[in-house]
Amino acid sequence: MDIDKLKTSRKREQELEQLSPFELKDNLIALASDQKTRSTRAMLNAGRGNPNWTATVPREAFFTLGQFAVAECKRPMDKPTGIGGIPQKAGIAKRFEEFLKKNTHLGGIDLLKGVFEYGVKKHGFDPDGWVFELAEGIAGDQYPSPDRMLKQTEKVVHDYLIQEMCQNKPQRSGRYDLFAVEGGTAAMCYMFDSLMENCLLKKGDKIALGVPAFTPYLEIPHLERYNFKVVYVHGSERDAAGNPTFQYPDEELDKLGDKSIKAFFITNPSNPTSVEMSDHSRKYLIKVVKNLNPNLMILTDDVYGTFVDGFNSLMNELPRNTLCVYSFSKYFGATGWRLGVIALYEDNIYDDMLSAIPEKEKERLARLYESLTLHPEKLKFIDRLVADSRQVALNHTAGLSTPQQIQMLLFASFALLDKENKYKQDCMRLIRKRYELLMEGMDFPIYPDIDRAAYYCVIDIQEWALKNYGEEFMDFLKKNFEPVDMVFRLAEKSSIVLLNGSGFAAPEWSVRVSLANLEDEDYMTIGKTLHETMNEYLEAWESTKKK
Repeated sequence: MDIDKLKTSRKREQELEQLSPFELKDNLIALASDQKTRSTRAMLNAGRGNPNWTATVPREAFFTLGQFAVAECKRPMDKPTGIGGIPQKAGIAKRFEEFLKKNTHLGGIDLLKGVFEYGVKKHGFDPDGWVFELAEGIAGDQYPSPDRMLKQTEKVVHDYLIQEMCQNKPQRSGRYDLFAVEGGTAAMCYMFDSLMENCLLKKGDKIALGVPAFTPYLEIPHLERYNFKVVYVHGSERDAAGNPTFQYPDEELDKLGDKSIKAFFITNPSNPTSVEMSDHSRKYLIKVVKNLNPNLMILTDDVYGTFVDGFNSLMNELPRNTLCVYSFSKYFGATGWRLGVIALYEDNIYDDMLSAIPEKEKERLARLYESLTLHPEKLKFIDRLVADSRQVALNHTAGLSTPQQIQMLLFASFALLDKENKYKQDCMRLIRKRYELLMEGMDFPIYPDIDRAAYYCVIDIQEWALKNYGEEFMDFLKKNFEPVDMVFRLAEKSSIVLLNGSGFAAPEWSVRVSLANLEDEDYMTIGKTLHETMNEYLEAWESTKKK
């Protein structure tokens, strides 16, 4: 490696490292795809977290249910031109049971039978009403009603959240209100906007953010419309052997005791470090909130919770304080479906705080929501979220499309009916194997961590350099290279695309590897190439010492 040839490329790297890692990714992909510079290997893009698996049974059930729904549409009207009617409720359950018996060969038929029986036996749903919601929902012939979420579908998805987010051990007996949304992205946009609209957050307020964090959560608070003052809560703990666990030290969580901090935003398990908040940290946070900052609003993105055994969300531990976002995208391989929910416990601080805002703002909000109810001051925050998502005036057409809600229901039911958790265990084995192959390729030891989700992995080059070669080597790296040099070098020389950890507020000299979207053996290749590339830096350093 010739140090003198680095000046031009380093200047370019300095310019590009100002970008979000997801924008930088496009430059890396272009570099990795360049026929003049690329290696003979196929490009390996481990930059995005889109999984390369899909849950097939719930999808089969979706399309099979669609056939039943279309047949139901043809019953009242079936013109040669392709015009049909709409499903009819009377007797539809009996017709559905006949459909299930006659079509045992169709994919997903057992799941549909299980869904039908689950609703009737577990929740006492009226059979005709239950099947009618399924058929009408998948046919998509009506506006979503209720607009927040289909009534019976909400109860089943609620069961799923209690199972996956609360270990089937809810701390309180009450229910969570759910708002079905277009994925976790939409959920965050809606929540930020409604908190501002309803004066629970104001421009310039102080908020806290658990870091490292998903890049948009770092960027959104600084947008002009929010301009929040951000206090960073750093996941910087290490275990007894000095290995990073990325947990929050008590002194970091102590920051949340400051009552001027209005909200705490956290991804749990984290992205990019991919660890669940530990039992100790969760319990310590509960003490801080209850004793020092009882009105702290907590927004938690729990999309990776299903990849940790016994995951316990803050929505369970601090239900009154927590707005939980859950997306179905990663676990079920459904990023294209855009399926998510916002969950808010029925007894919550958000509704309490609405009653305490200044009278002038209460009057403004009463005018804003007066078209929805005769008593706008009693409108719950979750329902304000729904209305705000459609500029209030279009509230009557709010809500996630009903076919999307039915696919969400089928995903949730698939997990609920999988009593032995076979799907979950297979998903976790899949990504853990990839993690092990990556570590093996790098010749790194694997240290145990019960909180590891392993959906992503952060490789800290500085930690490797200091642990193995000391300060002098690290000074050499800082003097001659940009922290993003590793991702550019991997793209150009090996056609491997990773993201820079610094873009997630992870250690500056780190890279993020997605363990979700490539074949198993590719992670061995990435590991070996990372190891080779780090050795190139070492060789360059040693060559300068000889001169």
